[in-house]
Amino acid sequence: MTADLYQLAGELFFDANSYTEAAQCYALAGNAAHAGGDHDLWACAMTRHAYVELYARRAPAAQPLLAAASRIARRGDSALSTRHWVAAVQAEAYAAMGDIDACARALDEAEKVHSLDDHSHNGGWLRFDGSRLPEERGACYLQLGRPDLAEDALTAALAQPLSLRRRAAVLSDLAVVGVHRRDVDQIVHFAEIAISLAGQSDSGFVGKKLDGLRGRLAPLMSDGRVSDLDQRIAALSRTA
Repeated sequence: MTADLYQLAGELFFDANSYTEAAQCYALAGNAAHAGGDHDLWACAMTRHAYVELYARRAPAAQPLLAAASRIARRGDSALSTRHWVAAVQAEAYAAMGDIDACARALDEAEKVHSLDDHSHNGGWLRFDGSRLPEERGACYLQLGRPDLAEDALTAALAQPLSLRRRAAVLSDLAVVGVHRRDVDQIVHFAEIAISLAGQSDSGFVGKKLDGLRGRLAPLMSDGRVSDLDQRIAALSRTA
């Protein structure tokens, strides 16, 4: 119960971009799960801790956490999706470091979650059922500079029922695809919807995605629509 509680607290801090507090909560969750002898709960706490490093743009620091989480997950319940979730997050870390082959292998490992039954996750500290893989695959391809592959995966993700937070993140990534193509219409179309959803969600995670888009807009700032978009994202960040 202690590990579960600290993971929930960590998620709240993470979504508020309070990364130091989130990391502390995840460390405490991992310690509690270790003490309780629950390997799956322990591996999930370490994977969430690695997320903090990934979104703070410290992918090399996430790698040892994920490697340890993978080893711990293999000692857990094979009917659970823990090891597949670890692989999905490892794929993001590999993508951030530009290792396309390792990223592809990790994504393939994560896809094996579809061979498990409906009881492979608990909806709490373990929610990975494979439904997020299209958007995660798209985000990885974007990191690796493959907008063509990213767009297919992200479009597939958008066709699924998504939470407001996840939909805004996918739309932000599709706007980034537009930046790669220098397609201002695509950028503005997807970014405006994402900004609207971000305003409804007050999610720091979504704000971080939009900030990432904003950081890529510089080459297109001569277009008035892009400069207006830049100002709206900046205003959204200040409000948050």
